[in-house]
Amino acid sequence: MPVTDFSFGEKYRYLNGFNSYHESEAVSGALPIGHNSPQKPPLGLYAEKLSGTAFTAPRHENKQTWLYRILPSCSHPPFSAITPEAGPGKEEQSAKLHYIPNQLRWDPFDHEPDTDFASGLHLIAGAGDPTLKQGLGMYIYAAGRSMDAHSAFYSADGDLLIVAQEGVLDIRTEFGWLLVRPMEICVIPRGVRYQVHLPESNAPARGYALELYQGHFALPELGPIGSNGLANARDFQAPVACFSEDHGATAFDGPASYTITAKFNNRLFTTAQPHTPFDVVAWHGNYFPYKYDLGRFNTIGSVSFDHPDPSIFTVLSAPSDHPGTAVADFVIFPPRWLVGEDTFRPPWYHRNTMSEFMGLIQGAYDAKKGGSGGFVPGGASLHNVMSGHGPDAASYEGARNAELKPMKVGAGSCAFMFESCLMVGVTGWGLEACAKVQEDYNEHSWGGVKVHWEGGGKKLNGEAGKEGHLL
Repeated sequence: MPVTDFSFGEKYRYLNGFNSYHESEAVSGALPIGHNSPQKPPLGLYAEKLSGTAFTAPRHENKQTWLYRILPSCSHPPFSAITPEAGPGKEEQSAKLHYIPNQLRWDPFDHEPDTDFASGLHLIAGAGDPTLKQGLGMYIYAAGRSMDAHSAFYSADGDLLIVAQEGVLDIRTEFGWLLVRPMEICVIPRGVRYQVHLPESNAPARGYALELYQGHFALPELGPIGSNGLANARDFQAPVACFSEDHGATAFDGPASYTITAKFNNRLFTTAQPHTPFDVVAWHGNYFPYKYDLGRFNTIGSVSFDHPDPSIFTVLSAPSDHPGTAVADFVIFPPRWLVGEDTFRPPWYHRNTMSEFMGLIQGAYDAKKGGSGGFVPGGASLHNVMSGHGPDAASYEGARNAELKPMKVGAGSCAFMFESCLMVGVTGWGLEACAKVQEDYNEHSWGGVKVHWEGGGKKLNGEAGKEGHLL
């Protein structure tokens, strides 16, 4: 049962199921029966195929959707590049990435009242190359106003996972509408055109996003957990068809009043057309936007001893070509019960072959102090490949001396992690221009770690103080 209390209620109907084959029509009879591209599709529509994988991808991986629309999406003038200083272009989107081993933490990122969602996307870190369809990008977004109703945005670079942290996103896509509230996520697939509105009473909006340059998100395998648990497929929701009729007799009749912005190899391009991009009357397939309520996540944990690996909290995973290793995992740390006996209950100190980018949606994380200079909602941290990290000194001492009785942690809180097998670089914006890096992060977190060593002066096999011992 959902545990999230949404003050801004649901407003749309949805289709339920992850990676399901769905169909939806806003006008009865708009979907052709028995084949996909008849000589004359019903109601005078155009059939257009949207492919998220190669045509020859294995059936279980193949993602495609047929759209039935008033005018095809190709009917527009050529795109023109946007310079970094103009419009929603961002200088950091094409900037060099800085690969450093330092642990990083950011204060909450600023609200940007004069930007919309597309212009408020900031690339903070990433790895790989969208031209090779390899890697990922990690973003912060801030928006203070809705996108223009005569605009649309899409990315050719990858699928965008959006984590709403503050404010409601009312997202119109070619497939229909999604309402995304804090403690919900959504995924907009590569190539899908959309616009983001802010309900007036809930502006501004702020959150996080991960763009996946390769593959698509999947539910993690459950293995010994069994057939249920973690994120259940039935709780993912896709939009129902909804369209507009702003068009001329031909594709180029009327003034060029609709602006289309494309993200292509981390550069922005724009064109204008006289007809709405939101004219899909019906669709069917398995390549579509979707959303998920994090309150429905079924948390699994240890009921005997030891803190489990954080992989047990994985919501979505984008696998690499090496089994068990992910290009990107989306992991959450929701409210949960801890009952482990003789157990240090927060996450242990560790160094990881994976990179870990963390954000906090709400509340406080049990392994990090909040407050000024701490890990607080709207902020973030990055622990790169093999960079040591773990609980701060105060959290460690508290957990080391805590009475071990069943306790619920994280009430009213939810942290998340973008985890990747790739070494992650940080943009110049993330290191300097945003002016949010906590310069004293290491000292603040681990400067007060105490020595608890009790073995001084003790001998092993009659020897002490040597580099090693022979048995």
